[in-house]
Amino acid sequence: MMSKSLLGVTLAAGMALLAGCAVQTAPPPIPATTIEVIPNPPVSATPIIWQPGHWDWNGTGYVWTPGQYVPNPGHGNLFMPGWWAQTSAGWQWQPSHWM
Repeated sequence: MMSKSLLGVTLAAGMALLAGCAVQTAPPPIPATTIEVIPNPPVSATPIIWQPGHWDWNGTGYVWTPGQYVPNPGHGNLFMPGWWAQTSAGWQWQPSHWM
């Protein structure tokens, strides 16, 4: 028969192990994209491209970043909106970027 102190130590160790197995919940869904009217591009000596508006995660909620014209050189032509990726460290926000 197990003594009370050994039983207490065993239970405490078991609870500590289970605490490390925290259940990860899925991140909140990304809101629907806001429809934007793309204005005519401004006159620019540098080639520019429209960067669409997109949702960004600020750590506690989503923040809408409106679309804007940005310089085209220095990035690809495919804009990737942000998304959640499940990694070994848990869910992590992948910010919007150009490819």
